[in-house]
Amino acid sequence: MDKPIREARGARLAVSLSGTNLARASDYNQRVVLQAIRLSPETSRVELSRTTGLTAPTIANITRRLIDAGLVKEVGRLQGPRGQPAIQLTIEPLGCVAIGLNIDRDHLTLVALDLAGQVRSRIAQDIAFAMPEDVVAFVAHNLESLLAEAGVGRDRVIGVGVAVPNDLGVITLPGRPSDYDRWAGLSIPALLAPVMPWPTVIENDAAAAAIGEAQAGAGSPLASFFYILINSGLGGGLMIDRHFVEGANKRSAELGLLPDATNPAPGAVVQDIVSISALLQMLKEAGLDVESQKDIRPADPQTDRVLERWVDLAAKALIAPLINITCLIDPDAIVIGGRLDTALLDRLIARLAGELTVTVQPPMTTIIRGALAADAPVIGAALLPFLDKLLPSDAILMQVGR
Repeated sequence: MDKPIREARGARLAVSLSGTNLARASDYNQRVVLQAIRLSPETSRVELSRTTGLTAPTIANITRRLIDAGLVKEVGRLQGPRGQPAIQLTIEPLGCVAIGLNIDRDHLTLVALDLAGQVRSRIAQDIAFAMPEDVVAFVAHNLESLLAEAGVGRDRVIGVGVAVPNDLGVITLPGRPSDYDRWAGLSIPALLAPVMPWPTVIENDAAAAAIGEAQAGAGSPLASFFYILINSGLGGGLMIDRHFVEGANKRSAELGLLPDATNPAPGAVVQDIVSISALLQMLKEAGLDVESQKDIRPADPQTDRVLERWVDLAAKALIAPLINITCLIDPDAIVIGGRLDTALLDRLIARLAGELTVTVQPPMTTIIRGALAADAPVIGAALLPFLDKLLPSDAILMQVGR
């Protein structure tokens, strides 16, 4: 089996379609051509040569290999103004699939993603603080159904991507069981190998969500953006020039652990307020019977008062970090997503926009809602095997972690 974790992935999510003559050029050029075909409903070999800068014979050889591998197919001819009609090529969506798994403190989600980037099947379960054996049981019980609904067999699975919060078993959140620290130091690829025997890539959930939004969501037209993930905890992901910046210790954009000067509690950090866990705890402290967001009744006046208070406190906690992000990074946008109820997320974004309009300096970047919502981490996770095996990234040229 391939090495399960790329220790220093540093994967640049390149959308540049320029070829290369560097080491591993043949492999990289094939990735570039495949990505060019993915980005167009249909294209021709002539157009691929023009787009990538690769020669016609190189394009012919690469497309033949991709067709033979079942990743690309010919779909007819397009008549041009002169000469022979050009054979059109398109991606074969079920040429291969990747499995994405999101492990979080309040849910588990499993998806099968095709080569075109479409979710073919999805299975989710709300479960508070799932233990390692719970995750294995969830996957074992649902994997065959997931693949059957996707319309593929095990032989078409290229790999597995897992999105998981940093310090899953360490950070204290309301309701965390004492033995949840069993996750600390646990090898997730080894845990999953008996039920998913494919190469496995592990990524922080906020980073995976940022990758998902960059490839298939609100971040796709943006060169640079900062992603904020509001789940049971709070995380962030930074994209610069379509390059995910992971930091020296793979802990960049740890928004949730920033000190919160608006909270008088000793040692308060931003995720003490800006998280679904904090929201539910606030509702419980108000005497409301809630265990998950599904129990929240916004039409109830008492509930709405608590929600309004949470939005107010969350906006105040985020103002300084968002100003700092704008000053230090100058992104095209700040994208906010995650499992937070969409209506409540829209209220928070509107409140933030209103608060930040009174800031004279600097001019604030745009704040937008993520397009992939709750599934951004799991979709991003499922993209990782494609980036690892088939699609272009700087790590392919550098052989990072291989």
